[in-house]
Amino acid sequence: MITRSKLAEQLRDYQFRSQQKWAKLIIFSPKLQLLTKADVNVARLLALLFSVLVISAYMTLYFRRFRLSFVIICLGILLPICLKISRRRKLAKKRERRMLLPLSM
Repeated sequence: MITRSKLAEQLRDYQFRSQQKWAKLIIFSPKLQLLTKADVNVARLLALLFSVLVISAYMTLYFRRFRLSFVIICLGILLPICLKISRRRKLAKKRERRMLLPLSM
């Protein structure tokens, strides 16, 4: 017989496995957790963009275009920083909403 505790345990196992599966992509995710496939796809797209920026920075350095390379390197540095800032903002909003709830809830 399926009980509530067994269902809760299965849900915890599923959430743990899904978090471990995409743990490396959380760096490139604008959200706090990768819960849906859309979140994973956005993280993959941003990771691909970052790798393209790194490769193009190497190519521009190889062809001795230092100004263009400097711009590309700055964009590559700004991408993860902006994502981290957006995650912190969302976390702060979430904490603020939690504090606004009445204590009876």
